[in-house]
Amino acid sequence: MTLQASGSVFGLAYGDALGAPTEFMTMERITAVYGPDGPDGPETTPWRVTDDTQMGLAVAEGLLEAAGDWDPAALAAIWSRRFVAWAASPDNDRAPGMTCLRACGGLAEGLPWAEATQPTSKGCGANMRVTPLGLVPAPDDAARAGAAQLQAALTHGHPTGLAASELTAFAVAWLRDGIEPAELPAALRARAAAQRTVYHGDWLGDLWRRPAATSPQDFAARGWDECLAVLDRLDAALAAPDRAADPCAATGEGWVAEEAFATGLLCFLLFPDDPVGAIRRGAASAGDSDSIACLAGAFAGARHGLGGWPDAWRGRIEYADRLARVGAAWD
Repeated sequence: MTLQASGSVFGLAYGDALGAPTEFMTMERITAVYGPDGPDGPETTPWRVTDDTQMGLAVAEGLLEAAGDWDPAALAAIWSRRFVAWAASPDNDRAPGMTCLRACGGLAEGLPWAEATQPTSKGCGANMRVTPLGLVPAPDDAARAGAAQLQAALTHGHPTGLAASELTAFAVAWLRDGIEPAELPAALRARAAAQRTVYHGDWLGDLWRRPAATSPQDFAARGWDECLAVLDRLDAALAAPDRAADPCAATGEGWVAEEAFATGLLCFLLFPDDPVGAIRRGAASAGDSDSIACLAGAFAGARHGLGGWPDAWRGRIEYADRLARVGAAWD
């Protein structure tokens, strides 16, 4: 048994922890400290993660709490409560994103999520936490898509954050289901093109009105067009793959959602048979290295399962018991 759900959730945490020390370093500094391939494993025990893993666990454990209930209002309430709890936790000391904190502040005050969300933000906080939605059994693709967009919309109301979150979740789901890595970019492009004017009103309500879009379809298209543009950059990078180059130079530094998605995916696709190599490449990057590496780890783990990672890491990563519970629920 490959234990792909466990492989993906632990991969998320491993990439996050590996990239955390390099997040604000230049490539020159990373190379000087860690060598050209970046960090190679835990520096501490426990191996500390960032808000990326903490919020990924909030999404995952919210899905476990929902116990198969895919009602949008119920999931919104569960995730809102868990996001607020994360924001107030003493463990929330890992340089969390200001968009998430502002939105959680509004939720804590009792604002409806559509008022608490930050409608102009498409930061990577929208999709660095969405990967569990590629692992949980969903009623259908529409439910997976709607839920992926909703968890993003609770804090990041920009349409590109929603679209990138959907693509991230589907990439994980397809890898878990056995798609060949080389086939993934074309499948994602086809998904983006087919969904370009689809607005999940039952999940998102009137969110489209916040940035003054002319219609729900116009709102959706804005996000999908930016995702299609970054997929162009991904295709160009894969046409002339360079494992030694900073991946951020090809698909962006990952501070925004579509770039985090594409650059994390690029790291995985450069090392499709080497999960550790994929997250090391993500960590050795000039951008938001923990978010890039955590997405690369979630993709690689969904492909290779828990056995793709060094056994010794499992006992050293922070929140190992919670990660194991989530993985076991869906393996």
